[in-house]
Amino acid sequence: MKMVFAVVQDYDAAALVKAMIEADFRVTMLAGTGGFLRSGNTTLMSAIEAERLPELLEIIELNCHERVEKVRFSAEPDFPTWYPEDMHETRVGGAHVFVIDLDRMVQI
Repeated sequence: MKMVFAVVQDYDAAALVKAMIEADFRVTMLAGTGGFLRSGNTTLMSAIEAERLPELLEIIELNCHERVEKVRFSAEPDFPTWYPEDMHETRVGGAHVFVIDLDRMVQI
């Protein structure tokens, strides 16, 4: 068995969860706020049979897309005060997937 953690942007989470459920994967969602841009993200957890891992990775890839967004950086504690408050393009989206061997999963 494998435990799969997929960290995705909130923007992609609903479509991914729907696709996972339609493919008969059980999934648990955890909301969070992510790093650099402090944008909303969702961590999805799913315990799966090892042979279904390629299927799940394909579903994630089809539903989580990287895109370019314009964001305004401001002089916040993370940024020096000399940093210009201006619009910048940055790549966001996609997914970070972590796969861990799982000895067993018990549903109670």
